[in-house]
Amino acid sequence: MGVASATPSSEIDEFLSRCTFPDAGTKVDCAFSGGADSTALLILATAAGLHATAHHVDHGLRPESSTEANRAQVIAEQLGVAIVVHRVDVDPGPNLEARARKARFAALPAGSLTGHTADDQAETVLIRLLRGAGVTGLAAIPPGPTHPLLALRRHETVAICATRGIEPIIDPSNSDPAMWRNRVRHELIPLMTEIAGRDPVPVLARTADLLRDDDELLNGLVRSIDPTDARQLRAVEPALARRALRQWLTVDGYPPDAASIDRVFAVVSGEAIACEISGGRRVSRSDQRLRVEGD
Repeated sequence: MGVASATPSSEIDEFLSRCTFPDAGTKVDCAFSGGADSTALLILATAAGLHATAHHVDHGLRPESSTEANRAQVIAEQLGVAIVVHRVDVDPGPNLEARARKARFAALPAGSLTGHTADDQAETVLIRLLRGAGVTGLAAIPPGPTHPLLALRRHETVAICATRGIEPIIDPSNSDPAMWRNRVRHELIPLMTEIAGRDPVPVLARTADLLRDDDELLNGLVRSIDPTDARQLRAVEPALARRALRQWLTVDGYPPDAASIDRVFAVVSGEAIACEISGGRRVSRSDQRLRVEGD
C-alpha cells in the first residue's frame, strides 16, 4: 500500500514547534498501538526527519487483539514506517491495567518514544492524587525526547491522523469503567470542567510542571544525605530525611508507599529496630546504620 498524501507543511510545522523530538536523523523506537496518539507520533516523527521503527504490543487480552495488530501493521505501512509486533501473555485478574502496562514496557526497547499528550498528563496527575502521591508522583510524566507530544491535546492527534487519511484503531478497553483512568477521563475531568467553567487540562499540566521544578530542587538538597546513616537522617529536616529514604528504597521506578516510609522513619528515630516495607522487604538498624533485606 502506498504512503498516504502528505499533511500540509504549515500544519505539521505548527505541531512540531510544540513537540520535543530528538534531532533529525536520529533512529528512534516508537510505542505504537495504532490509536490516534501513537499514530500521530509516527506521523510527526517522520516529519521531524527521524528514522522511526514502530513497536506494537499484542497483550492477547481480547479476541480482536490480533486483528488490531494486523491493522497497526497496515497503518505503519501507509506511513512508510517499519513495524515490529511483540506478543506478550498477560493473565486476566486483579491489577490487570498495571500488569499489562508493565508487560508492555518490558517488551518495548529501552528509550521508546510514547504518544502521551497533555490530556494524559492531566489524567496522570489526578490518578496519582487519588492514590496519595507526593510531589514526585504529582510531577507526573516528564517532558523530553521520549514524551515529545506532551504539549499537544488528544483532539489534535485525532486531527493529525485525519489530515493523512488514517483511521486510527479505537481500543474498546478505553471505555471500560473498571479502569481508573477511563473514569477520570470520561467522568471526573468533564465534571471538573463543569464545576470550574474552564478546561482543567492545561491547569493540571501546569501544576505538574511546577511540582517537577520543586521535586528537582528537593532532590538536589538530599544528594549529600546518606540514607543508611540514622544519625544523619535525624539531624536533617524530616521532609528531606523521608525523601532520602524514599529514593534509597525505590525499586524499578516504584517508591515504597507512605506507610512504609513512616515505619522506616520509626526505625531511624529509635522507636523500632526493624520494620517490614512494601515489596516484601525489611529495613533494620544496627550501630546507627540502616540496611535493607529482601531486594
